[in-house]
Amino acid sequence: MAKVLMKGNEAIGAAAIKAGCKYFFGYPITPQSELPEYMARELPKVDGVFLQAESEIAAINMVYGAAGAGVRVMTSSSSPGISLKQEGISYIAGAELPCLIVNIMRGGPGLGSIQPSQTDYFQATRGGGNGDYRLVVLAPSNVQELVDLIIEGFDIADQYRNPVMILGDGMIGQMMEPVEFKEPKRRELPEKDWATTGTGGKRKPNIINSLYLAPEELEEHNIKLQVKYKKIMENEVKVESYNTEDADVVIAAYGTTSRIVKTAISQLEKEGYKVGLIRPITLWPYPYDEFDKINPNCKGILTVEMNTGQMIDDVKIAVNGRCPVYFHGRTGGMVPTPDEIIEKVKEIYGGEK
Repeated sequence: MAKVLMKGNEAIGAAAIKAGCKYFFGYPITPQSELPEYMARELPKVDGVFLQAESEIAAINMVYGAAGAGVRVMTSSSSPGISLKQEGISYIAGAELPCLIVNIMRGGPGLGSIQPSQTDYFQATRGGGNGDYRLVVLAPSNVQELVDLIIEGFDIADQYRNPVMILGDGMIGQMMEPVEFKEPKRRELPEKDWATTGTGGKRKPNIINSLYLAPEELEEHNIKLQVKYKKIMENEVKVESYNTEDADVVIAAYGTTSRIVKTAISQLEKEGYKVGLIRPITLWPYPYDEFDKINPNCKGILTVEMNTGQMIDDVKIAVNGRCPVYFHGRTGGMVPTPDEIIEKVKEIYGGEK
C-alpha cells in the first residue's frame, strides 16, 4: 500500500473515517483546527455527520448522545477546550460509553499559547472531571503511530465501553510525515445490545445514565468500573523500551519529546555513555512493570517532558525508591533540545562514564 504525505491533524481524520467513525462533534481551536476542517469536508462523502457545536460543552454532550446510540463517534480539541469538556467526559465514563477524544495540547495554564506542550498529563491520566473514573490514554510519537492508535483506539473503546483519549501535542498535529493506512488487526468486539436504538416493541427500553441516587447502587457501579479498569491494566499496556537492562542512565519520555530524546541518546552513545529509554505509549494504563527491568546499578532515571514535571510522579511510583529520579522540562511552548538532555545526562553521570 502506498504511503501518503499528510499533516498530523488531517491524518487523524483519515484514520478515524477508516476506523468507521461517521460522526464528529467539535469546535475549532488552534493547533488542531485542521482536524474539524478535514472532517467537515470528508465525512459527508461517506454519509457521515459533521457538526460544529456552539461550544465545547455542547460538543461533548453531542458525543454522549451519539455514543449512546451505539455509533462510532469522536471529538477533538486543544487544552482549554478539553478542560471545558471535562464534565461531559466524566458523564460518558460513568455511563460506560465508547468514544474517541483527541487532545492536541498547547501551552497553559488558561488560554496560554498556541505552541506545543505536554501540560495536560495530569488532567488526562488522573481524570479532569469528578469521580473515580479512568480514560485509556494513548500517546503517539509520530504521525504513523498516530494513525495506528486512532484506529485501535476505537476498538479499545468499544471493547471496554470506555472513552479513549489520544494525547498529542501541537507538533504532532502540525507536522507532515508519510503514513500508510494499513488494514488493522480487528478485535472480537461485543455486540452493542445496550445501545438506545429503539425497541421495535421487542424488548425493554435501554436506559443510559450515570445517576445512581441510592449509595449502595452507586458503590456497586463504581466497583464494577474498577473491575473493568483492572482488566484494562492487565491487557492494554503499551511501551517501547531501549537498552534499559544495561544502561547507566534511563530516560523516560513520551510523545514527540521522545523523538528528541532518541537524538540525544544517539549522540551520547557515540561518546561512550550507556543510556536507555522507556517510552510509555499508554499513559494510562502506565507501564510501571517496565521499570523493573532497569539495570539495578542504574545511576538514575531522567524524566523529560514539555511541562514542569507531571509524568515524574508515575516514574517515581514505578521506580519505588530504587534509584534517584531526575527531571528536565521546558514549558510555555518551549521544546527541550538534544543538547539540554545530553548536558543533564552528563550531570547525572557525575563526570564518569
